[in-house]
Amino acid sequence: MYPHAHHLPSQPILDVQHLTVRYGDHIALEDVTFHLHAGERVAVVGPNGAGKSTLFKVVAGVLTPTEGTVTVLGTRPVTHTCIGYVPQRNQVDWNFPVSVADVVMMGRSARMGAFRSPSRADWNFVHGALETVELNDLHMRQISELSGGQQQRMFIARALAQEAELMLMDEPLSGLDQPAQEGILKLLDALQAQKVTVMVATHDLDQAGKHFDRIMLLNHRLLAFGPSNEVLKSDILLQAYGGRLRVIGADGNLLAVDDTCCDDGEHNHA
Repeated sequence: MYPHAHHLPSQPILDVQHLTVRYGDHIALEDVTFHLHAGERVAVVGPNGAGKSTLFKVVAGVLTPTEGTVTVLGTRPVTHTCIGYVPQRNQVDWNFPVSVADVVMMGRSARMGAFRSPSRADWNFVHGALETVELNDLHMRQISELSGGQQQRMFIARALAQEAELMLMDEPLSGLDQPAQEGILKLLDALQAQKVTVMVATHDLDQAGKHFDRIMLLNHRLLAFGPSNEVLKSDILLQAYGGRLRVIGADGNLLAVDDTCCDDGEHNHA
């Protein structure tokens, strides 16, 4: 079913109300409330295990909240095909025998419906998306043959082929060199120009401050959400990072975060 059948244009592109997620006795997210505007670019930051991946999976409709509600343009995420999800690269089986074009075509599957083969129009969407991310020349490559940056661009192409209006990207810049990161950020500019709303989980606070409209600071609870000059303050960040925060400079500006541990097993759950 096409996504516009579920859209209520008067409602926010994403509305999260009192969201709580528990894994047994472990609370991954607690009483999180916020909403996004169409076309916004939001960085989601916080220490490992803070609930960032859990939040994305609930918004994508693949994880059910314990309490609270999540709606995309007024209805539950599971009813939508307009939500694109780019997982962490370490969650993907790169040896699976599929080509780049096969993966991007997966973005068309929800729109094609069951038991229908791709049409010429579907393939046009796929190759158009691959052109946008500059991967069309590699469309027959097995996915393990791509570089890290190319792998991330492939998933962005899948979301473009899906005609995603809300894109969730879980640490897309992690492990990439500077040119590859700049290439992904350039693609985010193109998505914003198309009014695609983007949420990106990242550990790079400096990058979050420079390249995103608003920053969401999570540590199980929503600690702050706003422009960088309101969120990236040492006193607020210390609430989230504690002893893992390193503040450098006479003006007290945050330059780096030591964020290597994972206390609560979020990566095992979410």
